[in-house]
Amino acid sequence: MGKATGFIETKRTLPRRRAVEDRLKDFNEIYEPFELEVLQKQASRCMDCGVPFCQSGCPLGNIIPDWNDLVYRDRWEDAYRRLSQTNNFPEFTGRICPAPCESACVLGIIDDPVTIEEIEKTIVETAFERGWVTPAPPQNRTGRRVAVVGSGPAGLAAADQLNRAGHSATVFERHDRIGGLLRYGIPDFKLEKWVIDRRIDLMEKEGVVFQTNTNVGVNYPVERLGEFDAVVLCGGATLPRDLPVPGRDLRGIHFAWDYLHQQNKRVEGDEIRVNGTQPILAGGKDVIVIGGGDTGSDCVGTANRQGANSVTQFELLPVPPPERPEDQPWPFYPMILRTSSSHEEGADRHWSIMTKAFEGGENGQVSTLVTVNVIRGDDGRFVEVPNSEQRWRADLVLLAIGYAGPEEDGVAAAMNVELTDRGNVGSDDKYMTSIPGVFTAGDMRRGQSLVVWAISEGREAARCVDTWLMYRAVLPTKGQGDLPRA
Repeated sequence: MGKATGFIETKRTLPRRRAVEDRLKDFNEIYEPFELEVLQKQASRCMDCGVPFCQSGCPLGNIIPDWNDLVYRDRWEDAYRRLSQTNNFPEFTGRICPAPCESACVLGIIDDPVTIEEIEKTIVETAFERGWVTPAPPQNRTGRRVAVVGSGPAGLAAADQLNRAGHSATVFERHDRIGGLLRYGIPDFKLEKWVIDRRIDLMEKEGVVFQTNTNVGVNYPVERLGEFDAVVLCGGATLPRDLPVPGRDLRGIHFAWDYLHQQNKRVEGDEIRVNGTQPILAGGKDVIVIGGGDTGSDCVGTANRQGANSVTQFELLPVPPPERPEDQPWPFYPMILRTSSSHEEGADRHWSIMTKAFEGGENGQVSTLVTVNVIRGDDGRFVEVPNSEQRWRADLVLLAIGYAGPEEDGVAAAMNVELTDRGNVGSDDKYMTSIPGVFTAGDMRRGQSLVVWAISEGREAARCVDTWLMYRAVLPTKGQGDLPRA
């Protein structure tokens, strides 16, 4: 695919980021547009591999070499058609996916991999700009109705696929806007929300019904789901992991989700009030982010944009190696040291550090973090390093240490579906829960994971629902061509 000698003649190039001093003034996306001619040269680096491991590295099974070749040959509309057959929302994954496909790129064995993610994003944005993305409602309806609970990436993918198959899909969302994690968990500087709105508008025109401010099991009785022929639970893994150490009840310590949720609503123009108190803001404060993953990075970028006095980030694990370690060979996604755009904007990062306690003043406000350094013992447990205790100034602490699974008092509990030992909603190999006709997908089923995995799960669950309802196999499985979209 691409140009036979492209990987020799052209080096990997990425889009430019806006200057730090400029992007810290707003919450707009940080990348500048990539010229189509440059992207065509990047696509020419695709090597026509005997076995394209990029496809297996992608949870969606995207046929990446095909659309790389089409981009190189200036056949952008054909590239869009090929891409959209396996990915419902390339405008999302092209912005926020960690690109395991690039880690699995064969070229990455000897050189920098192909810029797959940026090519993907540019294909779909070019398609929107040139009017190739238009509503394509199904020609025939099956008469079957399916309820999708949760409007994150898994729920949206499930609804989109079910609608393509001719079923009537209704998506229930407990918040005031559609999008779930995409809407309220990811900052606008990574995913501006007009991107979501554009897709939702398209899905509505194709026949999907969205119902916001509807919390199934709270203000919408679960019994009413019996009006549908099938149900897909896509509520996500939204139970945040806590840090039960002394001083946790002090003011100024918040879960990352609450912090990011507030700021995303603020960008939407909403007034923020939390239980009658002032909003969570970092301006002029010494901020400590506990957790070194993507959510922690998002907190760093948000705090810097809010004008934090300082931003410090802690990670329990040791600092990753700068290059792929021997125990994580190609084509696996390696755990290496990555510097995000948020870190580039300013953060004091520390590894192998454990929070032991929070301390505060008489007003109940946190003022200090107490930490110790740790090392990994032979049994895998963390061992404190003697005489390593430190105290850190902190006016605001953000807990970004992951999610434990679905909320314990959420829709899963209301419907009384069986859970796994890890607290996720259990299912069989057909994505069906312990209740016949009730399916599940995404983080609610597999645990905290990637947006691209959630889309894949939603697609697979929709295929199983369709087969269960109609005794047929119309919708595709991973990597197969999908029903056409106009």
